[in-house]
Amino acid sequence: MSDYTGLQAAWFVLISILWIGYFVLEGFDFGVGILLRAVSRDDAERRAVLHSIGPIWDGNEVWLIVAGGATFAAFPQWYATLFSGFYLALFLILVALIVRNVSFEFWGKGDSKAWRDRWEWALLGSSLLVALLWGVAWANIVHGVPIDHAGEFTGNFSTLLNPYGLLGGLTTLAIFIAHGAVFLSLKTKGEPEVRARRIAAAATPVAAVLGAGFLAWTVANQSSRGGVDPGSAVLAVLAPVAFAGAAAITRRNVGERANGLRAFAATAVGIVLLFAALFVDLFPHVMVSSTDQSFSLTLNAASSSHYTLVVMTVVAGLMLPLVLLYQAWTYWVFRHRIGAEDFGEVRSPLDLLDARRPGEGGEPPEQSRPTAP
Repeated sequence: MSDYTGLQAAWFVLISILWIGYFVLEGFDFGVGILLRAVSRDDAERRAVLHSIGPIWDGNEVWLIVAGGATFAAFPQWYATLFSGFYLALFLILVALIVRNVSFEFWGKGDSKAWRDRWEWALLGSSLLVALLWGVAWANIVHGVPIDHAGEFTGNFSTLLNPYGLLGGLTTLAIFIAHGAVFLSLKTKGEPEVRARRIAAAATPVAAVLGAGFLAWTVANQSSRGGVDPGSAVLAVLAPVAFAGAAAITRRNVGERANGLRAFAATAVGIVLLFAALFVDLFPHVMVSSTDQSFSLTLNAASSSHYTLVVMTVVAGLMLPLVLLYQAWTYWVFRHRIGAEDFGEVRSPLDLLDARRPGEGGEPPEQSRPTAP
């Protein structure tokens, strides 16, 4: 049965927004992690790169928690099929996220080069793996996986490593690297900024080409399933255009803050359009069966009760604006550029923020307060 209620459709849209918000915000975090060693050459520069996302990366991951929780509460059958069928892939993502988060915290706990090199490579590898696997996962959700009449996944991990899924992984990897490079060109100064600009100029065209190829294949898959969705097709055209626009801006001069903001907006819009095209293609299904189209999970079949959706809507209406305001405030507070020269006595994001305020008696706080261990 493919019928669905207004609340079911509304929660599908809200969950789509949560996932898209996660990929826009955490996407540049992944890019920064991958590019850490490419844009920095010494400990001071690496500390600047890490602090560019230090106050915000864990807040960005809240979007993943909320998206997963909302999926479980609103569409439990979708959650069950997804997390059972994609168990190994999602487990690898979880392990990589744990290693990545630990790397942020442990990098500065030791002073030896070997210690810091180890955690830098851990951060790079885990960020790369997550960026790749998210694309593989969502490509398979849209393209279709073996699901039987009972809604059970009948494939295995290798099933997900098909050409279309791997292209989806390479696409998200490329766009997150481009997104992260543009972000670093906005948030850093000195040599890291220059290197980030060069990488952004090289990465954005690659993201545009891979995005165009992946979305063209997506539209072709729609044709094989009985017809092209006009909305998804339009978004599939616009997403690579956004990345092409970012490429044009970065090649011109992303070092100027206005151009950097435009380039960052373009990569963010490109990510929004790419994943919006996938969700529009998926609707009104939540999981597509490659075994038989009649076995695909629909909104109605996967949904919780009407009462549950009503309660969730009330809670979301009350809490979501507060979360958005708080996160916007955080980004505003930590909006300044930072560089290696800012880290003589600075060891934490709060120290960095205080260093920008005049201290008592006219002395900057970093000269009057003790260095953190």
